[in-house]
Amino acid sequence: MSLERKDEHDHKGWMKKRDLSPIETVYLTALIWLDKRLRVVDYLEILEDLYYKVNMQMPKSHTEQYNLDNKFWYWYPLYALGSFSTVAYIVAAISGALLGFYYAPAAAAADGSPTVAYDSVLIIMGQLNLGYFLRSVHRWAAQIMVAAVFLHMLRVYFTGAYKEPRELNWLIGIVLISLTLVFGYTGYLLPWSQLSYWAGQIGVEMSLSIPLIGEWVAQLMFGGFTLSQATLQRMYILHVFFLPFITTAVIAVHIGIVWMQGIAEPH
Repeated sequence: MSLERKDEHDHKGWMKKRDLSPIETVYLTALIWLDKRLRVVDYLEILEDLYYKVNMQMPKSHTEQYNLDNKFWYWYPLYALGSFSTVAYIVAAISGALLGFYYAPAAAAADGSPTVAYDSVLIIMGQLNLGYFLRSVHRWAAQIMVAAVFLHMLRVYFTGAYKEPRELNWLIGIVLISLTLVFGYTGYLLPWSQLSYWAGQIGVEMSLSIPLIGEWVAQLMFGGFTLSQATLQRMYILHVFFLPFITTAVIAVHIGIVWMQGIAEPH
């Protein structure tokens, strides 16, 4: 008498009766193996049920309601700006992660030589294989992201897509464009060049001009009233550790709301 647990659904017998390709056989075998241990199919059914429930609740777009499939075709490229900015963000994130292997966030070396951060950028640009290309991809992706997010906000405003019931997503969009600008500013300071230094000094002066809390903001964001190693370290931590996780989470919420509500088309 075998002690092996009987397969209640006889998956192997079912598979033998079907004319399955090798790929289908491997896929189903792996799925059955995982389902016996992790109940994968149960969770897939839950997700499928949730998908259909959400789609049943989604409002129809104006194109569907009023049969306007061919009336506003010239608007449609503008509706790709949100996706375009997301793709630019992904490209910037991947290229930035690769640059992080070679960048050193140090304002000055112990022997008094020029800044380590700037030297690491020069090494990336001049000595690293495809380093110039990699940094250019990162820089252009960041610039395209800023432009795409700005144009996306303009499109939303001029088509009235910020109105009820989408006002919450409009506010989330304002948060996203703010995060994008902070991303750009912190990244601009990381090379620690002359442009970076004076851009940082402008940031310090702007912080100090804030009534009541200006000095506190300058101390928190820049590590003091003059630029130093603390400034570069703060910009690096914001740019590499805090902003990517916060921005990715907010983008996920933003896209999730768009998926649930549908796209507000021009009318």
